[in-house]
Amino acid sequence: MGKLTADDRNIDNNSAAPQSGKDALMTVYLAYAEDAQRQHYVALLVSAGTSLYEALMQAGWLAKFPELARWCEDVLDIATPTAKRWHVGIYAQKQPLSYRLQPFDRIEVYRSLSADPMSQRKSKSRG
Repeated sequence: MGKLTADDRNIDNNSAAPQSGKDALMTVYLAYAEDAQRQHYVALLVSAGTSLYEALMQAGWLAKFPELARWCEDVLDIATPTAKRWHVGIYAQKQPLSYRLQPFDRIEVYRSLSADPMSQRKSKSRG
């Protein structure tokens, strides 16, 4: 069983109080299963209108996960997610990095699989 860890900054509390409805804060969640043993889950306060990319930066995940940062640089300007190439989404729906977050969205970072899960299950069942 993998170990679920909360990152050091569970909730990023902005010190400035919101001045208008546009600056209102909302909670979003970030989830990343780096591998079978290391999963990351963070609750983050962001301003209304924050993009998926901005939330990844604010959470510090682009610094913490260099491969994610490299991928983001490569696809930052792509408006339509491509099936196999896309590594982020909201509730299992692939979204562009420009996607504007909604309250309580769960940002999911997907990793490439080393093998097809169905093939792995068939191999295990054959013994």
